[in-house]
This record gives sequence, structure tokens and C-alpha cells, in this order.
Amino acid sequence: MFTLSTKHQWLVGSILLLVMLLTRSPMIDHLQDASWAVFFLLGFYVRPLWAMPLFWLAGFAVDAAVTSTGIVSSYCYTPAYGFTFPAYAALWGAGRWFAQHYRPDWQGLATLALAVGVGTAACFAISNLGFYLFAGYFEQMDAAAYSVSVLKYLPGYLQTTMLYVGIAALIHIAVTQVTPAKTAH
Repeated sequence: MFTLSTKHQWLVGSILLLVMLLTRSPMIDHLQDASWAVFFLLGFYVRPLWAMPLFWLAGFAVDAAVTSTGIVSSYCYTPAYGFTFPAYAALWGAGRWFAQHYRPDWQGLATLALAVGVGTAACFAISNLGFYLFAGYFEQMDAAAYSVSVLKYLPGYLQTTMLYVGIAALIHIAVTQVTPAKTAH
């Protein structure tokens, strides 16, 4: 199992929280929201269980702030919002699963892609199911028609999540390659 020291978990957790807050808020509007990747990476790098609800609360606070001020549309801020918790938990759980199966080789890379893909698909399914059932917008639309209408967005979520996790993987590889050289001297 891959585990960082407590000090490094705090460092990585702080960086992940900053990335999520910056890309989720309208402060940096040219970057895609990294939240889905952040929850996956949180599960991989940070061991305390309380980290996941803490990050969810931080995301909730940003969303509440930007929708209450009118900076961002409140269309998605409905009673269905509660489904973001189990949706993000699916990504977090996929990251924890990957930490259990981590291997620093090509097979590990394939396992990473599988974990990110399954976690992203689960997050997408849970969040969209909640939105369909509880947003209050789809009383006249059956579940099959809704599924077809939102499925076209899944590739974009996969692409964004894979991109951010890929960047993190490159940083991870670079750090793990440099760290042993520093400690050897």
C-alpha cells in the first residue's frame, strides 16, 4: 500500500485543497474544475478518513458563496446537491483502492487508469441520478431520456479528471525519482 508520512500527507492535502478551491471558484475561470481529480488523489495520498468530508464541506462552502452572490448560476444548487457527497466518496474510494494496489511500473499505470475511469463513471452516475431524482427539473422526462441527454457529458468529465490525475502522476514520478537521490547523498 502506498502511504506518505503524516507531514507529507498534510502538505499534499493542503496543495489539493488549494487546487480544488482555485479551480472550483470563478477566481481562475480558464481552468476546468479539478474537484473530481482532487477527491481521487485525496483518497490515494491522505489517510485520515475525516479528510473526505472536510473537502466536501470546503467545496460546499465555495459553491454556496458563489451561487449566493450570483457570480455562478444556482441551477445545480438544489436538494440534489447532497448527492455530491456519495459521488465524491466514490472517487475518494477509488483513490483509496488504488493506494492498496499501487505499483510503480507500467501495470500500475494501467491500474491507475482503471481506478480513475471507474471512479469517475461512478461519480458521474451517482451525481446525475441524484440530480434527476431531486433537482425538480425533470418530472416530465423519463429516466432513459435523461440518461441519454447527460451521457454526452461523461467523456468531458473523464478527460478532465484523467488530465489532472495524469499531471499529478507525472509530479509523483518526478518526486519519487528525485527523493531517493537526495537521501543517498
